[in-house]
Amino acid sequence: MTTNRRQMLLTATAAALAAGAPSLAAAGSSVSAPVANFELAAVLDAFVDEMLRDSPETATTLGLDTGKYAAERSKLNDRSAAARRNAVADYADRARRLAAIPRASLSGYDLTLYDTVLYAQQAGAEGGRFSYGVDTANPYVVSQQGGLIANGPEFLNAQHQIAGKADADSYIARLGLMGAALDQETDRIQADAGAGVILPDFILAKTLGQLTAFRRTAAAEQGVVKSVTERTKAKGVAGDYAGQATALVEQKVYPALDRQIAALQALQSRATADAGVWKLPEGAAYYVWGLREGTTTEMTPAEIHQMGLDQGAAIDAQLDQLLKAHELTQGSVGERMGALTKDPRFLYPNTDEGRAQLIAYLNGKIAEIRPHMADLSKLGLKAPVQVKRVPPDIEAGAGLGYMNFASLDGTRPAIYYVNLADTGNWPRHTLTSLTMHEAIPGHAWQGAYLSERQDEVHRIASFINFNAFIEGWALYAEQLADEARMYKDDPFSRLGYLQAQRFRAARLVVDSGLHDKRWTRTHAIEWMVAATGRSNGAVSSEVDRYCVAPGQACGYKVGHTEIVRQREKAKTALGSRFDIRDYNDAVVSTGGAPLTVLESVIDRYVAGAKA
Repeated sequence: MTTNRRQMLLTATAAALAAGAPSLAAAGSSVSAPVANFELAAVLDAFVDEMLRDSPETATTLGLDTGKYAAERSKLNDRSAAARRNAVADYADRARRLAAIPRASLSGYDLTLYDTVLYAQQAGAEGGRFSYGVDTANPYVVSQQGGLIANGPEFLNAQHQIAGKADADSYIARLGLMGAALDQETDRIQADAGAGVILPDFILAKTLGQLTAFRRTAAAEQGVVKSVTERTKAKGVAGDYAGQATALVEQKVYPALDRQIAALQALQSRATADAGVWKLPEGAAYYVWGLREGTTTEMTPAEIHQMGLDQGAAIDAQLDQLLKAHELTQGSVGERMGALTKDPRFLYPNTDEGRAQLIAYLNGKIAEIRPHMADLSKLGLKAPVQVKRVPPDIEAGAGLGYMNFASLDGTRPAIYYVNLADTGNWPRHTLTSLTMHEAIPGHAWQGAYLSERQDEVHRIASFINFNAFIEGWALYAEQLADEARMYKDDPFSRLGYLQAQRFRAARLVVDSGLHDKRWTRTHAIEWMVAATGRSNGAVSSEVDRYCVAPGQACGYKVGHTEIVRQREKAKTALGSRFDIRDYNDAVVSTGGAPLTVLESVIDRYVAGAKA
């Protein structure tokens, strides 16, 4: 769901006290403005330059593919094995360069930023131990949710903006590179298979289904062709872009895709139903790394598993009480929630009209929470959000809901995607908590800090992905909506909110079950359906996601738990001086720190508030 995400603050408000930052007037207005230490600023500026040139797709996603980075607009990321080795080496090199700066010479915001960036580089370098997968904890180069066909078309359509001829020509240049990029992926699929790294058979079948469905579509009907055709026409850009794009799909993309399909088909006889990474070379160590990346903690698989069981039981007790209040008393909590999931009162028709109604409901919930934000934050962010359906050609393998942050240049708002392959996966009472998570006050609000307050945060913040922080904040945002009494007139949506919390606790159990305890896919699905009451289709999609992204699903509840723990600590320390707005802003203004660094940020916030 995400390649690159976010990071940090300074102002004269109580939130800025969290970072102990210098004033903007003293720091100046360059990219490095928030950083007081000139040596640190120079190193981080160099890192940004390197990252933009190494990842042209990131440059476009962030809206930074202009000026001296304009050439990146016509490129795709290098997907070769050599590029992965270089990425790991770059992580290690950046860690060394950063560590050369004496940590004792730093304070406040600089210290937080130093610790945050160093953690990210060291975690990335750690992945060099494993010869397979990508440079984050994803062991399979291509899967139902990873690879160029799964993500490339929507990147070109939603991220690559077309305002004039140069943009359209860059789009065509990128389309022309897709064939070579597919071949790079195929080479790595085959090399990894030689080391015994092969998708589980059920994921392989799903991935092949997506690739072959893409291949069956006539080139002229492909989304990548229609996108450039329709957008150049709308902007009055002259040229036969439909013809150019169609020819490139036929002559470059399809032949390379045929090779990738053939390579995956050749692995079907070797694929097994084993779902977890325990089956891979150094699989146990790989999962430990995945958990470290996913949670930014040193929690063991056993600790993760037990945390999920304990928190699940506590949430079940709350659900049981509410269900009984609605005279729903028969069966387990999961069975009663399952009955609500199937209740026709809460379901939208599985038609285009029903999907439009569902999206309208989501937009209504975003509008409903906005007036509450003044009680939750002093930042005053605009945080525009666009709600879109996951493109139908990738929805079979895509997540149920996810967010793309707004571009830094302000040309594209945050995009909240919801998977509407089956509206039965989204009964109405589940949609408010989903929207609070993905949009306001969740991902869109947290990401908006980076795009709307660029004079307060170093740009490197936009390149760093701390899953536990980002997803922990979004889960905490669901709690904030509950505390803001969003559900006071909608008790069933409060059940949906608690069910969502229960679902995230269940993820801890299932993820560790699959990758550490060697659960089968079938057992994982059955356990999760029974525990949460979510539909079989929704849970099956989720379990398949965990199989290819070990540890990622654990970040939600671990991050949420730590953010709440830090809040309670701050409340105890500050007593009547505690202001929920300042606390929330102190968290958001980090831009996305490892949980270990977050604690020091909150300690500084508390010290500043006391002063």
